[in-house]
Amino acid sequence: MKEAFIGELLGRDDLIGSRVRVCGWVHNIRDVGRIKFIVLRDRTGFIQGVVKAGESPGEAVEEAGRLKLESVVCIEGLLVRGRAREGVEVKVDSVEVLSTPVEPLPLEPDDSLKSILATRLNYRWLDLRNPRVTKIFLLEAWVAGKFREYYSGEGFVEIFTPKIVAAGTESGAEVFPVIYFGREAFLAQSPQFYKQFAVIGGLERVFEVGPVFRAEPHHTTRHLTEYHSLDIELGFIEDYNDVMDYVEGFFRNLLTSLTRDETIKPIVEEFNVEVRLPREVPRISIRDAYKILEEEYGKKIPYGEDLDSEGERLLGDYARRVHDSDLIFITEYPWKVRPFYTMRIEEEPEWTYGFDLLYKGLEVVTGGQREHRYSKLLENLEDKGLNPESFKFYLDFFKHGAPPHGGAGMGLERIVMQILGLENIREARLLPRDPERVTP
Repeated sequence: MKEAFIGELLGRDDLIGSRVRVCGWVHNIRDVGRIKFIVLRDRTGFIQGVVKAGESPGEAVEEAGRLKLESVVCIEGLLVRGRAREGVEVKVDSVEVLSTPVEPLPLEPDDSLKSILATRLNYRWLDLRNPRVTKIFLLEAWVAGKFREYYSGEGFVEIFTPKIVAAGTESGAEVFPVIYFGREAFLAQSPQFYKQFAVIGGLERVFEVGPVFRAEPHHTTRHLTEYHSLDIELGFIEDYNDVMDYVEGFFRNLLTSLTRDETIKPIVEEFNVEVRLPREVPRISIRDAYKILEEEYGKKIPYGEDLDSEGERLLGDYARRVHDSDLIFITEYPWKVRPFYTMRIEEEPEWTYGFDLLYKGLEVVTGGQREHRYSKLLENLEDKGLNPESFKFYLDFFKHGAPPHGGAGMGLERIVMQILGLENIREARLLPRDPERVTP
């Protein structure tokens, strides 16, 4: 007997006439006199089971008559050609009910997208049963897998760093404090310090997929207090262009695979995903970005300030219009808006070798060249008004030889959000956390 995901049975002429067993949720029930049609759903698709009085065993007929929508069941029988849209169906001779709802459904999975997002998140286990929602997280797993695949292939080593840390990487602001055996510690804002530790320790090129925590009281459609970051760090670089090359290489591989990978073709088609990828992703300095925004869009960003969300969106439009590109690098970010470990331009210390990558008008990657010289790190801390003693454990890494290095952090949920054109980043997080939400 063939026991399989539903999707493994569809389009398989060689399995017609085979005995199969499939398990899933009851998506629909149609009662046509002596015949009951049970549509079963799992994450890979739908299949119809047919229970016919007089042909199917009496026990199967009785169980089918008691079924409720969203009951969890397994059916067994012969796989035959059918009139259902899938082209095959199961001629059922056994129905095993594993569990059944004990109260009315507060959210109908098939119509969950018609509900407000807050309701969907309150009953996320039901919302997730909506096939369109399921596809979001299948794609998210695929993106994380492509990240691991690409950087492993480029000689990077996967690392696993602590999420309880002694100090925040972004000067200690916007961190979640925790009590750690009677003393204060923090949830990690990023694996930044430990990525550098690994490079300095001799691993040279590293990557990590892991959660990060930001105590930012934002209520926007693009911020979360916990999300998954895709991080890289590499040593012995010439300059920050080497880092951008590796970031661009990943996105080129990712977006090209979107249009070629048969395993995610149904997702690409469902969400009407389009890809604009030029031979070279444009790289412009933030100073040039200020000019473009003011001259072409009438948008003025104060000189030396960070881009706001509207500025990013307009630069995304500029990239599509002028370069036919979904991607654009913005480089040489101001020192005042970058962390102390960012390398500054020697001749223009108010600017840095820091960059962002915008994807369809949203920042999805932040990176740059790090300052690897101990004396310069001390100067940077002083310029930021930070106490070197608070970063002693980090500074110690640089006392015994550190290669020039740089890296980047990529927001997994933001990447998925932009690929699929979702309106809110919470849709791309299985169980999102924001200033109000800590359940389910």
